[in-house]
Amino acid sequence: MRVIGLTGGIGSGKSTVSRILRDLGAPVVDADEIVHLLQGPGTSVTAAIAREFGPGVLRPDGTLDRAALGQIVFADPERRRRLEAIVHPAVRERMDQEVERYRREGYPAVVLDVPLLIEGGLHRTVDEVWLVYVDRETERARLMSRNGYSEEEAERRIAAQMDLEAKRAFAHVIIDNRGSLGELEQQVRHAWQRALAGGGAA
Repeated sequence: MRVIGLTGGIGSGKSTVSRILRDLGAPVVDADEIVHLLQGPGTSVTAAIAREFGPGVLRPDGTLDRAALGQIVFADPERRRRLEAIVHPAVRERMDQEVERYRREGYPAVVLDVPLLIEGGLHRTVDEVWLVYVDRETERARLMSRNGYSEEEAERRIAAQMDLEAKRAFAHVIIDNRGSLGELEQQVRHAWQRALAGGGAA
């Protein structure tokens, strides 16, 4: 089974590409979905986060206040690394379980949707890396429009991740999302068909 690592930047459109892949019938293991599951109320991961960052990151009902946590970790790289040290091992374990399930079910390929695929070293565990790419100006504008961020906040969020230009060096397939949705869908469809046919760099 071919394992594809899908990554991008915070405003590159990776979630849209993931949705297109699902519509094409691709099995997608979404790291963010797993994170939300593992950070639910009462989980061991949520308890560990509260111990590290204090009770202020929890709401009264025990759910994680992601906005409060985000304000802490995006302002301090060291604290962000501490959060990642709590969350990443648990996420990787669950992702491995999902990949193995699809392998047993006979799927020819599976997509791992991971924002920090390269930063976390997971790119070394997949058969190929797909990068959803936009220029920085587009990335910033989308964040401001989609999330209501100020220009300063958008830049801070982008700067907290590895630059998309640097990620290009790790990519086997670059999905350019500077055009229309139709153009994006065509690129994704061709890349998925090629993966099902046995891969090879596009």
